Amino acid sequence: MKIYSTRRPKQAAQGFTLIEVMIAIVVMSIGMLAVVASIATAVATTQSAQEDLIARQKALEALESIYTARNSQQVAFTAINNTGSGGIFLSGAQPLLCAGPDGLVGTTDDVACTTSGGVTCPNSGAECWVTPGPDGVLGTGDDVTMSLSNFKRTITISQVLLSSGAVNDNMMAVSVAVSYTKDGLPARTYTVNGLISRYN
Repeated sequence: MKIYSTRRPKQAAQGFTLIEVMIAIVVMSIGMLAVVASIATAVATTQSAQEDLIARQKALEALESIYTARNSQQVAFTAINNTGSGGIFLSGAQPLLCAGPDGLVGTTDDVACTTSGGVTCPNSGAECWVTPGPDGVLGTGDDVTMSLSNFKRTITISQVLLSSGAVNDNMMAVSVAVSYTKDGLPARTYTVNGLISRYN
């Protein structure tokens, strides 16, 4: 009679080694840092969303007013230039003042802005918005005046060159940049560009 042994061979212990655990921790840490960085970016974008919208709107308004003035022949084509080149538009960054008698912003006749109630905006008359206060109703005593004094507008008019390198006397390049600063965030700029022709 034969006797068979039922003992099984010993198996190696199952589990993770210390090196595998450390590698897993490093991979998880990198993933968590990426998630935290994307959340921080989303928060920063949300904090400046209103200012980004204002900068975009103010740049587009200025460019559109130049097109309208040219198309309605309110302003001669030769006047569409910066003051240093014999035109009417101020050079360099300017506060967001309201249009003067010529109806164009960024020119020498700009005036201090006023609210709908006729009150001059704070901060040297830089454009301001009146927003609803805590009650959420516009036109009540708790309305809040939001000054746009942290915004600057730069209108740059430059010559357009032909492919031959000669100056195109019938066209000008217009660039409107609106920049702003906000506490805790880097300065941001929104720029729109266009071409304006001597002919309608």
